[in-house]
Amino acid sequence: MSNTPAKMQFHVESRRVDAHSSESYCKEARITLDTDLKGNPLAFNPAELLLAALSACMIKGIERVVPILKFELRGVQVIIDGVRQDVPPRMESIRYQILVDTDETDRRIELLHENVQKYGTVFNTLAPGTDLSGVMRRL
Repeated sequence: MSNTPAKMQFHVESRRVDAHSSESYCKEARITLDTDLKGNPLAFNPAELLLAALSACMIKGIERVVPILKFELRGVQVIIDGVRQDVPPRMESIRYQILVDTDETDRRIELLHENVQKYGTVFNTLAPGTDLSGVMRRL
């Protein structure tokens, strides 16, 4: 028997609803997608979903390490801006701010930020191919 832990696996299914939107399903959740060529203001487009996934990764990473670090936290807000390059189409750069509502020291906030950068699945997937940078600061 191997001592290596089982790898996490993920499963998402998506389907076209009409020319304006699609839907993705995972577990018991559903999200509407903007797949309209003219844009759909009622849904996230693929690039916005990518940025939302990054922000969720950051917040989940914070939730994971807060108890380990015994970090006192009242709230978190993530603000992300991405710039799309046209040829070839890709995210050229992503800038973020993670705002934490806390009375912890600046050094402890820096430590929390290091954990987000080091252990985030989406963060570490995007970082090698994107100019990805940002700050974590007190709210």
